[in-house]
Amino acid sequence: MLQDAHDRIINYVRLSVTDRCNLRCTYCMPEKMQFEQHGNILSDEEILRLMKLLAFDGVNKIRITGGEPFMRPGLILLLEKIKRIPGITDISITTNGVLTKKYIPALRNLGIRHINLSLDTLQEQRFTQITRRDKFHAVMDSFHTMLEHDMQVKVNMVVMENVNTDEIIDFARLTEQQNVGIRYIEEMPFNGQDKGFSGVSWDYHRILAAISEHYPLEKLQDAPHSTSVNYKIPGFQGAIGVIPAYSRTFCGTCNRLRISATGGLKTCLYGNSMLNVRDLMRNPEFTDMHIRNGIQGAVKEKYIDGREAEKHYLTGIMESMSLIGG
Repeated sequence: MLQDAHDRIINYVRLSVTDRCNLRCTYCMPEKMQFEQHGNILSDEEILRLMKLLAFDGVNKIRITGGEPFMRPGLILLLEKIKRIPGITDISITTNGVLTKKYIPALRNLGIRHINLSLDTLQEQRFTQITRRDKFHAVMDSFHTMLEHDMQVKVNMVVMENVNTDEIIDFARLTEQQNVGIRYIEEMPFNGQDKGFSGVSWDYHRILAAISEHYPLEKLQDAPHSTSVNYKIPGFQGAIGVIPAYSRTFCGTCNRLRISATGGLKTCLYGNSMLNVRDLMRNPEFTDMHIRNGIQGAVKEKYIDGREAEKHYLTGIMESMSLIGG
């Protein structure tokens, strides 16, 4: 088992399969993004080798992220192979929905039903302003197709002051007639730009207060290791949650690692990469045991929380979320 110095068992990996994205969300990346060369990205063979090693050491849950995962050619075939790895019992995907619609039947056939859809507005013009792309209808088509195929959908809305806070109630209303989860996420500083980030004015307390002004909230039991504080509006089919992504109140129970598209292993979203597993795997002198030992050593150095990790961040420029994978 992978266990850190704070006695936390690590069994969940967020794997970025590409840094490329077909949107340019303002809070995520610069409009003119410099993407990695193809040879720097983990190959299918490297991903499968890495996932087998992680599964051998107790990882059973994988979330596929990007960039936009469906920008990676052959993703469905890669998912089929990951699903066959002994020990991997839970595969989920985070997507922006632009390309997702046509893959939904294949995902369902694979037994992959948990999808997080990144969607920050329900207004077409505002969508274009946030994403710098005119893809609103493609995303909404994917959203409705997911529901039609009985996928377990969570909508991730990054709450941004003077941008979309007037839609908080509109998103909550989506749970009235549809069994969908809405996740309000505090804004974070990962946009790949050298700009100061002074914190958020819309933290999770304020988001919940705004919802409570319109609807009564019934507290739900949060799952172990949950990053969200979860509620239900009585009589509504779906549920809502708030993720204190900047406040970082959930760090104490963290059970995850992040693997970037280029092989950087992060033990915390707010910290530096602890090592590069791609480089280890491409070194012919390193065996699987060397790689496992490297990963275990990185896990042992995992900080107690995101605040502590941020203190040791080595550069003033926070990486783009498209490379980190969220």
